[in-house]
Amino acid sequence: MAKVLEGPGMGLMKKWGIHVPNYVVVTSAEELTKLGQANEWLKHSKLVAKAHEALGSRFKLGLVKVGLDLNGAIAATKEMVGRQVGSITVTQVIISEMIAHKEEYYCAVKSTREGSEVLVANCGGIEVESNWDRVKRLTLEIGQQPSPEALEKVAKEAGFTGPLSKKMADFAGKMFICFDNEDAQYLEVNPVVTRESDGELVALDAVTLLDGDAKFRHPDWNFQFAAEFGRAYSKNEMEVMAVDSKIKGSVKFIEIPGGDTAMLPAGGGASVYYSDAVVARGGKLANYAEYSGDPPDWAVEVLTEKVCTLPGIKNIIVGGAIANFTDVKKTFGGIINGFRKAKADGKMKDVKIWVRRGGPREKEGLDAMRALKDEGFDIHVFDRNTPLTDIVDKALQKQ
Repeated sequence: MAKVLEGPGMGLMKKWGIHVPNYVVVTSAEELTKLGQANEWLKHSKLVAKAHEALGSRFKLGLVKVGLDLNGAIAATKEMVGRQVGSITVTQVIISEMIAHKEEYYCAVKSTREGSEVLVANCGGIEVESNWDRVKRLTLEIGQQPSPEALEKVAKEAGFTGPLSKKMADFAGKMFICFDNEDAQYLEVNPVVTRESDGELVALDAVTLLDGDAKFRHPDWNFQFAAEFGRAYSKNEMEVMAVDSKIKGSVKFIEIPGGDTAMLPAGGGASVYYSDAVVARGGKLANYAEYSGDPPDWAVEVLTEKVCTLPGIKNIIVGGAIANFTDVKKTFGGIINGFRKAKADGKMKDVKIWVRRGGPREKEGLDAMRALKDEGFDIHVFDRNTPLTDIVDKALQKQ
């Protein structure tokens, strides 16, 4: 699941016919000044300025300013950019037109195990949180599309009356179309408001969670996903994400500062299993990583190089179960190339490597790993007959 910031989230909704305010995302007051000269709405509208980061409680933190003119928005941008909030540095500000309205509503679409749900309420903003019983749901099975009649029925159940019930049904229908076509897992607009100037429903804020693994299907996703760990993604993390978006299979990499045991396991299940084993035995993880789905060797090589650059590591765990179709020799070829490059750059001094794997062409792959001993690597290689977590025991006992 990949979180998308408000600006690109609004862009996706606009793409599918949902009304959103005019907005720009800027990285400096100077950039906003230039845009203000080129966009009439920035000159003549009341504006809202918000820190464009994955932060909660922005209003309480003073990172939301409302009722501004252009000069006020420029001043707010200058104040916000560069501000440190915990481990996050504000690097962007979103400036949007302020939409005059009286009533606020709520609409969301979310993925469920059985399919999806469309949620609507005739209250919005902070009010919906304390009145969750007023949120009404339309439940859909996998592959099922909501009919206009079903959407209008749930809108009426939520308390919408007259022409507004049909408008809310239409809005929810567009939300579902966006959700379905953009491989979303969760879309939320809170609040939805009726624009006083023309009576149209407008999305004032957007929460957007997408299936990040579907990025290859969406060439227009020209935005970065928001970091999910209370900090910006590192350069190495973003480089692995860029590789992941281009390949069959998958490579993942997240740094964990302060650890000394690096992870390079095969498969999502094994990655969690080995990570739990390290923590349970008192070890300190230096990262989360995985490669799965038979990725190309060059992608695994990039991942390996990033793992080897982690500071202060003493052990690298190259663990995995018995693969069904991932070519062990091929993927190990990428790992071996990554190890060699790292060693040539002086990155592998006093680092022990622990390998356990099974699967297609495992003998060739394991033999190639064992041959690294002749190149000066401190490497310990085990086959499918060794219990998965034994290499963790051996690594941590040797420290």
